[in-house]
Amino acid sequence: MTDTRPTDRHHVAIIGGGPAGLMAAEVLSQAGVAVDLYDAMPSVGRKFLLAGVGGMNITHSEAYPAFISRYAPRADDVATLLDGFDADALRQWIHGLGIETFVGTSGRVFPRDMKAAPLLRAWLKRLRDAGVVIHTRHRWLGWNTDGSVRIGYPQGELALQADAVVLALGGGSWARLGSDAAWLPWLTAQGVDIAPLQPANCGFDVAGWSDLLKRKFAGAPLKNIALSLPGLAPRLGECVLTTGGVEGSLVYAWSAQVREAINREGRATLLLDLLPNKPVDKIAALLAKPRGSRSMAKHLHGQLGLDGVKAALLRELTSPALFADPRQLAAAIKALPIELVRARPLDEAISSAGGVRFEALDERLMLTHVPGVFCAGEMLDWEAPTGGYLLTACFASGRKAGLGVLAWLKG
Repeated sequence: MTDTRPTDRHHVAIIGGGPAGLMAAEVLSQAGVAVDLYDAMPSVGRKFLLAGVGGMNITHSEAYPAFISRYAPRADDVATLLDGFDADALRQWIHGLGIETFVGTSGRVFPRDMKAAPLLRAWLKRLRDAGVVIHTRHRWLGWNTDGSVRIGYPQGELALQADAVVLALGGGSWARLGSDAAWLPWLTAQGVDIAPLQPANCGFDVAGWSDLLKRKFAGAPLKNIALSLPGLAPRLGECVLTTGGVEGSLVYAWSAQVREAINREGRATLLLDLLPNKPVDKIAALLAKPRGSRSMAKHLHGQLGLDGVKAALLRELTSPALFADPRQLAAAIKALPIELVRARPLDEAISSAGGVRFEALDERLMLTHVPGVFCAGEMLDWEAPTGGYLLTACFASGRKAGLGVLAWLKG
């Protein structure tokens, strides 16, 4: 069937019901534009809600120069998205929905109740009150030969005519929540320049742990540690030992650099500091103390508090001869090399890198190859670590696309 809308005002179709699509819908509806939003899933904001499980980290409170640096090498492009809607503006917008926020000890910003659902409910009510019509179980299928937008839904297919279209379809991670990158072939066919999608904020595999390490310590957390890449400053935090390698927040913080090193060289080395609060000389002095009849395991525990998964990794990644030399052993404890050989699959990643390049868009986020079609959110070619940076840029890009559509309609 063919969908028509009243001609007395502009009609915009938004494809994708995550933060970027919803924000574009808000900007447009508040300007008096008729907005229909289509999402393939049974409800909107599914990835947003899952990201809020365990605490909804909405943005970050750090100073702007440090904040924008998190988006390197696309920092300059993301800065154009955040112009007029940075982390502070996002917090004020959330407060306008009646949701209070607070800054945690790490500088991360959370809703007062740490939940995503109340925020989403309040937002959807505002959008519906503004006239936004939300269609779930409606999947974008590209374009018809006459230029109309193909929308598949349970009863058939819709040929949609709209004055403008906003694509906010997400990246390629968490396909079960709707971010399945099904949009790639349709944009590629239009000649849109797209960077290959890759896992971001992801875990990595080693060549292989020993059976003993996997059996006893797969799933064990590594707490109060630091990780670094050779020549770069270490970062404090924690991660998790997996059957095949490592994952967790501290690994995710290094994922972009690790992934690119693997792309270039076939492997990357993370340096693990098992005792970041103790200098190497102090560790060497404690190890040099006589241990008498005690085993090395008991000596490590008694002098350094080193046991469990940390001690097991030290054994796994060093030679037995090293334990006879306190200074060499101390150096290994401070910089234990973990050789990573591959990223975990894209669909396991928290987010994806790659997507529609900014060079394929004009300053309004409109595709230069497809006039009247705008892109926003994670389907753009940028990435950022966890910590609120992903959501902030998604919100800001949706707003930018909405404003871009308004400028296009006026023009």
